[in-house]
Amino acid sequence: MVYFLSSYSLLSTSTLGLTASYFSSFSFPSNSKIRCMDAGGLDSDGREFNTAEDMWREQAGDPSKKTQWYRDGVSYWEGVKANMDGVLGGFANVNEPDISCSEDFLNILLSERFPPAADARRQPLVALDCGSGIGRVTKNLLIRYFNEVDLLEPVSHFLETARETLASGCQTNSDMHKAVNFYCVPLQDFTPDTARYDVIWIQWCIGHLTDEDFVSFFKSAKVGLKAGGFFVLKENIARSGFVLDNEDRSVTRSDLYFKELFSRCGLHVYKSKDQKGFPEELFAVKMYALTTDPPKKAPRAKSKTSTNRPRTIM
Repeated sequence: MVYFLSSYSLLSTSTLGLTASYFSSFSFPSNSKIRCMDAGGLDSDGREFNTAEDMWREQAGDPSKKTQWYRDGVSYWEGVKANMDGVLGGFANVNEPDISCSEDFLNILLSERFPPAADARRQPLVALDCGSGIGRVTKNLLIRYFNEVDLLEPVSHFLETARETLASGCQTNSDMHKAVNFYCVPLQDFTPDTARYDVIWIQWCIGHLTDEDFVSFFKSAKVGLKAGGFFVLKENIARSGFVLDNEDRSVTRSDLYFKELFSRCGLHVYKSKDQKGFPEELFAVKMYALTTDPPKKAPRAKSKTSTNRPRTIM
């Protein structure tokens, strides 16, 4: 069995006796002059690909293949129970460290991007939870910080469970903090209302998108951000290249792979943070805060050497 984080959840996948450490330690040819997406990868059966382009050409290289790619991904999750253990692949114990680490990151971002004086003027604060599943992240985190949360999820029985949970079993779901819209739409087909969201939270779902749809999604989703708003992407990280999951039709990308895609989207990494407290056999998980505006550069300090250098007297 190979245990690793799937794009929606922690997942146990049957393989040919490989372990998660095999994937994280797989050695790819290093060449700093080539694009990261030109680096090799492998699938969950251990089959190697020379480049990501080769893999995508095989998996989703024409309209019919691409349609099947997305159909198979949704079909996999339609067979998963709509509860914590189901969406976390039997690893319900990671919920607490996941939420705790996400909350620490979100607090830092909100304090820096929306200081108290500005925060009062931004009311109501609104978030979009992409790949929301059963509403786990909304219930345990987002609804406590945002006045309104919209949920986006293509698997209907997950979304219905989220609706029921947030309507009846969530104490923080009040007039001041509530789940508002429930969109049963695939990520690649969704376009948000203009300037509705302060934060668009995308966790364990972007791996289902092809590179082409990854870029088009973020470009479309930008219109949904208010001025000063930002994305948070939380995802599994391959040590190098990528790993294709043949069962749920998702791809785990490396940090460099993600950063190349961010550049193609016109996005900038404002801050990032590594997830802590997960079992060692799972893939590393990283959070990225992404903005449409480049980070402001701090003024360069004057060199003490030049400042203290004695003047030449002519």
